[in-house]
Amino acid sequence: MLRNYSNSRTLGDNIRLGTLTAFTAGTINIASLLIFLSFTSNVTGHYAILAAEISKGNWTQVGVVGGWIFLFFFGSFLSNFIVINFNKKSKYFAHSMPIVLEIICLLFVGVYGQFYYQKTLEETEYLVALMLFATGLQNGLTASISNFSVKTTHLTGTTTDLGILVSMFTQKKYRRNGELIGRAKLLMSIMLAYVMGAVFSGLTYYYLEFRVFYVISICLLIVIGYDAYKIHIRHFNTKYRYNRIYRKPNIFAYLYEKIHGIPKREKKRKLVFED
Repeated sequence: MLRNYSNSRTLGDNIRLGTLTAFTAGTINIASLLIFLSFTSNVTGHYAILAAEISKGNWTQVGVVGGWIFLFFFGSFLSNFIVINFNKKSKYFAHSMPIVLEIICLLFVGVYGQFYYQKTLEETEYLVALMLFATGLQNGLTASISNFSVKTTHLTGTTTDLGILVSMFTQKKYRRNGELIGRAKLLMSIMLAYVMGAVFSGLTYYYLEFRVFYVISICLLIVIGYDAYKIHIRHFNTKYRYNRIYRKPNIFAYLYEKIHGIPKREKKRKLVFED
Protein backbone atom coordinates (compact mmCIF):
# COMPACT_ATOMS: atom_id res chain seq x y z
CA MET A 1 0.00 0.00 0.00
CA LEU A 2 2.78 2.44 0.90
CA ARG A 3 5.86 1.07 -0.88
CA ASN A 4 4.87 1.75 -4.47
CA TYR A 5 4.86 5.30 -5.73
CA SER A 6 2.95 7.29 -8.33
CA ASN A 7 2.48 5.47 -11.67
CA SER A 8 4.09 2.25 -10.39
CA ARG A 9 1.11 1.61 -8.14
CA THR A 10 -1.49 -1.00 -9.07
CA LEU A 11 -5.25 -0.71 -8.72
CA GLY A 12 -5.06 -3.13 -5.80
CA ASP A 13 -2.52 -0.91 -4.02
CA ASN A 14 -4.82 2.10 -4.35
CA ILE A 15 -7.95 0.21 -3.30
CA ARG A 16 -6.30 -1.19 -0.17
CA LEU A 17 -4.86 2.21 0.77
CA GLY A 18 -8.07 4.07 -0.09
CA THR A 19 -10.34 1.67 1.80
CA LEU A 20 -8.44 1.68 5.08
CA THR A 21 -7.67 5.40 5.14
CA ALA A 22 -11.21 6.34 4.08
CA PHE A 23 -12.57 4.18 6.92
CA THR A 24 -10.38 6.04 9.41
CA ALA A 25 -11.35 9.42 7.91
CA GLY A 26 -15.06 8.65 8.26
CA THR A 27 -14.52 7.51 11.84
CA ILE A 28 -12.53 10.66 12.69
CA ASN A 29 -15.10 12.97 11.13
CA ILE A 30 -18.12 11.61 12.98
CA ALA A 31 -16.23 11.29 16.27
CA SER A 32 -15.18 14.94 16.07
CA LEU A 33 -18.73 15.97 15.14
CA LEU A 34 -20.20 14.16 18.15
CA ILE A 35 -17.52 15.34 20.57
CA PHE A 36 -16.59 18.82 19.36
CA LEU A 37 -19.55 19.66 17.07
CA SER A 38 -17.08 20.28 14.25
CA PHE A 39 -16.01 18.43 11.09
CA THR A 40 -12.30 17.66 10.95
CA SER A 41 -11.74 15.55 7.85
CA ASN A 42 -12.15 18.46 5.42
CA VAL A 43 -12.11 22.27 5.40
CA THR A 44 -14.90 23.08 2.93
CA GLY A 45 -17.31 24.10 5.66
CA HIS A 46 -14.59 25.98 7.53
CA TYR A 47 -14.04 28.23 4.52
CA ALA A 48 -17.72 29.16 4.68
CA ILE A 49 -17.45 29.84 8.42
CA LEU A 50 -14.32 31.91 7.81
CA ALA A 51 -16.15 34.09 5.29
CA ALA A 52 -19.11 34.50 7.65
CA GLU A 53 -16.88 35.55 10.55
CA ILE A 54 -15.04 38.04 8.34
CA SER A 55 -18.34 39.60 7.30
CA LYS A 56 -19.31 39.91 10.98
CA GLY A 57 -15.95 41.40 11.93
CA ASN A 58 -15.39 38.69 14.54
CA TRP A 59 -11.62 38.67 14.21
CA THR A 60 -10.94 36.29 17.07
CA GLN A 61 -12.95 33.56 15.37
CA VAL A 62 -11.41 34.49 12.03
CA GLY A 63 -8.01 33.75 13.55
CA VAL A 64 -9.18 30.43 14.99
CA VAL A 65 -10.85 29.15 11.83
CA GLY A 66 -8.02 30.51 9.68
CA GLY A 67 -5.59 28.60 11.89
CA TRP A 68 -7.60 25.41 11.41
CA ILE A 69 -7.49 25.79 7.64
CA PHE A 70 -3.77 26.51 7.74
CA LEU A 71 -3.07 23.39 9.82
CA PHE A 72 -4.93 21.20 7.32
CA PHE A 73 -2.87 22.85 4.58
CA PHE A 74 0.35 22.42 6.57
CA GLY A 75 -0.39 18.74 7.18
CA SER A 76 -0.69 18.15 3.42
CA PHE A 77 2.46 20.22 2.84
CA LEU A 78 4.45 18.27 5.43
CA SER A 79 3.33 14.89 4.04
CA ASN A 80 4.46 15.65 0.53
CA PHE A 81 7.63 17.35 1.80
CA ILE A 82 8.61 14.13 3.60
CA VAL A 83 7.74 11.98 0.56
CA ILE A 84 9.72 13.98 -2.01
CA ASN A 85 12.76 14.50 0.24
CA PHE A 86 13.14 11.00 1.69
CA ASN A 87 11.70 8.92 -1.15
CA LYS A 88 15.11 8.12 -2.68
CA LYS A 89 16.56 7.00 0.65
CA SER A 90 13.67 4.79 1.72
CA LYS A 91 10.23 4.74 0.13
CA TYR A 92 8.76 2.89 3.08
CA PHE A 93 10.12 5.38 5.61
CA ALA A 94 9.03 8.37 3.53
CA HIS A 95 5.52 7.01 3.00
CA SER A 96 4.95 5.70 6.53
CA MET A 97 6.26 8.70 8.50
CA PRO A 98 3.15 10.89 7.82
CA ILE A 99 0.97 8.01 9.05
CA VAL A 100 3.11 7.72 12.19
CA LEU A 101 2.69 11.45 12.83
CA GLU A 102 -1.07 11.11 12.33
CA ILE A 103 -1.21 8.24 14.84
CA ILE A 104 0.69 10.35 17.39
CA CYS A 105 -1.78 13.22 16.95
CA LEU A 106 -4.83 10.96 17.30
CA LEU A 107 -3.41 9.14 20.33
CA PHE A 108 -2.78 12.50 21.98
CA VAL A 109 -6.41 13.51 21.34
CA GLY A 110 -7.64 10.19 22.73
CA VAL A 111 -5.48 10.25 25.88
CA TYR A 112 -6.10 13.94 26.59
CA GLY A 113 -9.81 13.60 25.98
CA GLN A 114 -10.14 10.52 28.17
CA PHE A 115 -8.19 11.80 31.17
CA TYR A 116 -7.86 15.60 31.04
CA TYR A 117 -10.57 17.15 28.86
CA GLN A 118 -12.68 19.71 30.77
CA LYS A 119 -14.90 20.67 27.80
CA THR A 120 -13.66 24.24 27.66
CA LEU A 121 -13.77 26.22 24.43
CA GLU A 122 -9.99 26.64 24.31
CA GLU A 123 -9.40 22.91 24.70
CA THR A 124 -11.90 22.15 21.97
CA GLU A 125 -10.28 24.60 19.56
CA TYR A 126 -6.81 23.13 20.13
CA LEU A 127 -7.99 19.52 19.76
CA VAL A 128 -9.92 20.30 16.58
CA ALA A 129 -6.80 22.02 15.22
CA LEU A 130 -4.70 18.93 15.97
CA MET A 131 -7.20 16.63 14.27
CA LEU A 132 -7.31 18.84 11.17
CA PHE A 133 -3.53 18.68 11.02
CA ALA A 134 -3.72 14.87 11.29
CA THR A 135 -6.26 14.51 8.49
CA GLY A 136 -4.24 16.94 6.38
CA LEU A 137 -1.27 14.61 6.80
CA GLN A 138 -3.38 11.65 5.67
CA ASN A 139 -4.93 13.37 2.69
CA GLY A 140 -1.60 14.77 1.53
CA LEU A 141 0.07 11.37 1.76
CA THR A 142 -2.59 9.39 -0.11
CA ALA A 143 -2.80 12.00 -2.86
CA SER A 144 0.98 12.33 -3.16
CA ILE A 145 1.95 8.67 -3.46
CA SER A 146 -1.03 7.75 -5.68
CA ASN A 147 -0.47 10.52 -8.22
CA PHE A 148 -3.62 12.28 -6.93
CA SER A 149 -5.78 9.18 -7.57
CA VAL A 150 -6.65 8.60 -3.90
CA LYS A 151 -8.10 11.29 -1.62
CA THR A 152 -9.88 9.89 1.37
CA THR A 153 -10.72 12.59 3.90
CA HIS A 154 -13.67 14.05 1.97
CA LEU A 155 -16.07 12.81 -0.68
CA THR A 156 -16.95 15.93 -2.69
CA GLY A 157 -14.51 15.27 -5.51
CA THR A 158 -15.04 11.51 -5.22
CA THR A 159 -18.80 11.85 -5.71
CA THR A 160 -18.29 14.24 -8.63
CA ASP A 161 -15.82 11.90 -10.35
CA LEU A 162 -18.08 8.89 -9.83
CA GLY A 163 -21.05 10.76 -11.28
CA ILE A 164 -19.01 11.59 -14.37
CA LEU A 165 -17.90 7.97 -14.76
CA VAL A 166 -21.45 6.63 -14.41
CA SER A 167 -22.60 9.00 -17.13
CA MET A 168 -19.77 7.77 -19.36
CA PHE A 169 -20.80 4.17 -18.77
CA THR A 170 -24.09 4.88 -20.52
CA GLN A 171 -22.06 4.42 -23.71
CA LYS A 172 -20.81 0.95 -24.59
CA LYS A 173 -17.29 2.01 -25.60
CA TYR A 174 -16.59 3.37 -22.12
CA ARG A 175 -17.95 0.26 -20.41
CA ARG A 176 -15.16 -1.69 -22.15
CA ASN A 177 -12.44 0.64 -20.90
CA GLY A 178 -10.55 -1.21 -18.15
CA GLU A 179 -8.93 1.94 -16.79
CA LEU A 180 -12.29 3.65 -16.29
CA ILE A 181 -13.78 0.53 -14.69
CA GLY A 182 -10.83 0.35 -12.29
CA ARG A 183 -11.25 4.02 -11.43
CA ALA A 184 -14.94 3.47 -10.67
CA LYS A 185 -14.10 0.52 -8.40
CA LEU A 186 -11.58 2.65 -6.52
CA LEU A 187 -14.04 5.50 -6.01
CA MET A 188 -16.82 3.15 -4.90
CA SER A 189 -14.53 1.44 -2.39
CA ILE A 190 -13.48 4.81 -0.92
CA MET A 191 -17.10 5.97 -0.61
CA LEU A 192 -18.31 2.76 1.01
CA ALA A 193 -15.36 2.62 3.41
CA TYR A 194 -15.88 6.24 4.46
CA VAL A 195 -19.57 5.64 5.16
CA MET A 196 -18.78 2.42 7.06
CA GLY A 197 -16.24 4.28 9.18
CA ALA A 198 -18.78 7.01 9.92
CA VAL A 199 -21.46 4.47 10.88
CA PHE A 200 -18.99 2.57 13.06
CA SER A 201 -18.01 5.77 14.86
CA GLY A 202 -21.63 6.77 15.40
CA LEU A 203 -22.57 3.35 16.81
CA THR A 204 -19.55 2.91 19.07
CA TYR A 205 -18.87 6.45 20.31
CA TYR A 206 -21.37 6.27 23.18
CA TYR A 207 -19.56 3.15 24.45
CA LEU A 208 -15.96 4.05 23.59
CA GLU A 209 -16.07 7.87 23.72
CA PHE A 210 -12.49 9.13 23.31
CA ARG A 211 -11.23 5.56 23.12
CA VAL A 212 -12.53 5.50 19.54
CA PHE A 213 -9.28 7.26 18.60
CA TYR A 214 -7.37 4.19 19.76
CA VAL A 215 -9.37 2.09 17.30
CA ILE A 216 -8.54 4.56 14.52
CA SER A 217 -4.85 4.32 15.42
CA ILE A 218 -5.01 0.54 15.16
CA CYS A 219 -6.46 0.83 11.65
CA LEU A 220 -3.58 3.10 10.65
CA LEU A 221 -1.09 0.69 12.21
CA ILE A 222 -2.50 -2.00 9.91
CA VAL A 223 -1.63 0.24 6.94
CA ILE A 224 1.96 0.56 8.18
CA GLY A 225 2.27 -3.06 9.31
CA TYR A 226 1.03 -4.53 6.03
CA ASP A 227 3.90 -3.03 4.08
CA ALA A 228 6.46 -3.80 6.79
CA TYR A 229 5.35 -7.44 6.64
CA LYS A 230 5.61 -7.53 2.85
CA ILE A 231 9.08 -5.95 2.89
CA HIS A 232 10.46 -8.44 5.42
CA ILE A 233 8.91 -11.45 3.68
CA ARG A 234 10.36 -10.32 0.35
CA HIS A 235 13.78 -9.84 1.95
CA PHE A 236 13.51 -13.26 3.55
CA ASN A 237 12.70 -14.95 0.22
CA THR A 238 15.49 -13.07 -1.56
CA LYS A 239 18.06 -14.27 0.96
CA TYR A 240 16.75 -17.81 0.63
CA ARG A 241 17.01 -17.78 -3.17
CA TYR A 242 20.53 -16.36 -2.92
CA ASN A 243 21.56 -19.29 -0.74
CA ARG A 244 20.00 -21.86 -3.07
CA ILE A 245 21.76 -20.44 -6.12
CA TYR A 246 25.22 -19.75 -4.70
CA ARG A 247 25.32 -22.39 -1.95
CA LYS A 248 26.23 -19.78 0.65
CA PRO A 249 24.65 -20.36 4.07
CA ASN A 250 22.85 -17.54 5.88
CA ILE A 251 20.40 -17.26 8.74
CA PHE A 252 17.40 -16.52 6.48
CA ALA A 253 17.84 -19.66 4.42
CA TYR A 254 18.48 -21.72 7.56
CA LEU A 255 15.22 -20.54 9.13
CA TYR A 256 13.30 -21.06 5.87
CA GLU A 257 14.54 -24.64 5.58
CA LYS A 258 13.77 -25.35 9.23
CA ILE A 259 10.20 -24.18 8.76
CA HIS A 260 9.45 -25.58 5.31
CA GLY A 261 12.02 -28.35 4.97
CA ILE A 262 14.57 -28.81 2.20
CA PRO A 263 12.91 -29.71 -1.12
CA LYS A 264 13.93 -33.17 -2.35
CA ARG A 265 14.83 -33.95 -5.93
CA GLU A 266 14.73 -37.36 -7.53
CA LYS A 267 17.89 -36.77 -9.52
CA LYS A 268 20.45 -34.05 -9.95
CA ARG A 269 19.72 -31.72 -12.83
CA LYS A 270 22.39 -31.20 -15.47
CA LEU A 271 23.25 -28.27 -17.60
CA VAL A 272 22.90 -28.70 -21.35
CA PHE A 273 26.64 -28.57 -22.04
CA GLU A 274 27.34 -31.34 -19.48
CA ASP A 275 25.65 -34.02 -21.65
